[in-house]
Amino acid sequence: MDERGEPVTTGRVTTDRVVRVGMVDDHQSPVWGIERILERHDDLQLVCSAPTVGDLLEKSTALDVVILDLRLNDGTTPRENVNRLAELDIVTVVYTSGEHPDLLRSAARAGTLGVVLKSASEDEILAAIRAAGSGEGVLTTEWAAAIDGDPNLDAVDLSPQLQRVLTLYASGGTSASVGQELGVAPDTVNEYLKRIRQKYADAGRPTRTKLDLFKRAVEDGWLPMPHRTRDDD
Repeated sequence: MDERGEPVTTGRVTTDRVVRVGMVDDHQSPVWGIERILERHDDLQLVCSAPTVGDLLEKSTALDVVILDLRLNDGTTPRENVNRLAELDIVTVVYTSGEHPDLLRSAARAGTLGVVLKSASEDEILAAIRAAGSGEGVLTTEWAAAIDGDPNLDAVDLSPQLQRVLTLYASGGTSASVGQELGVAPDTVNEYLKRIRQKYADAGRPTRTKLDLFKRAVEDGWLPMPHRTRDDD
């Protein structure tokens, strides 16, 4: 808190909220590295780590963000792990050396919030965790490459009206504001959104959240890929 009693902002979260972090990696040295990075920041807490998602959840499910290695010795896939954590409302950030693009694409399809390279700077890692802790996408070139290079991202055919609803809503609009922009009732916008979600579900690309809708709009070119700069961190 500052001298007026207001929470002090550090990056993307405030110091009166601690982002509870878990880490899944079957090598100990990356865990030590993340532990060293986070221990100096009061708004981030490494709660526990484990070599598998199952082992991690046995230790704690009270987590906000899990830093997830792509290749684990238990034979699980990134998609399985991201989905398992998502069922508990725990978001993921993939932490990888980047040499397995097929695994990156699997995680991207499952809805991970982003990808951070193990060679990334300390500031980039902190920004990624804080962004994920706030429910924001971790917009890196690696995440964009995983999407762009995925031949299994089946295209979804949207009418011009559905495209407009998707872009307006995914850009931060509400049903009311989108309806006002398009000259239709909010209930009509909600029906359009149901159609859009169903079309993506039929293509095997679920949209459980508004962030998912944003990502689908970026993937299919309805919205441009945002660019993070160091000034955004």
